[in-house]
Amino acid sequence: MKALLQRVSSARVEVAGEVLGAIDQGLLVLVGVEPQDDQASCARLLHKLLNYRVFSDEAGKMNRSLRDVGGGLLLVSQFTLAADTRSGLRPGFSTAAPPALGEALFEHLLEQARLQHPQVGSGRFGADMQVHLVNDGPVTLLLQT
Repeated sequence: MKALLQRVSSARVEVAGEVLGAIDQGLLVLVGVEPQDDQASCARLLHKLLNYRVFSDEAGKMNRSLRDVGGGLLLVSQFTLAADTRSGLRPGFSTAAPPALGEALFEHLLEQARLQHPQVGSGRFGADMQVHLVNDGPVTLLLQT
């Protein structure tokens, strides 16, 4: 799995003008699923998302996790993260998981996140979404399982 993690002061995702998920301080995470991914990949990614130290402590160092600061987690499926961009001028998507697997694993990740963290929102798998965010820092990291 690939996840583009962005530390935000606020973020929301909309479909057809309807807000599906919104958070204040926390992490907006765009999630791409690859064919070899499974539920163990979801568990590794979720552990990182909840515990990765990207929030500042009193000294201004990135030393606090999402759990430490009690921030929100907004998960958005984005199959384009799994694109093959190594050659040519158009992305190839043979490196992305088939839609059924991608949806199943994204929904599993979302379900597990809601069991482990109090503030979790999401977009809608496969929908045309508009994502709004205020990137704090900016801090943007690519995580892989």
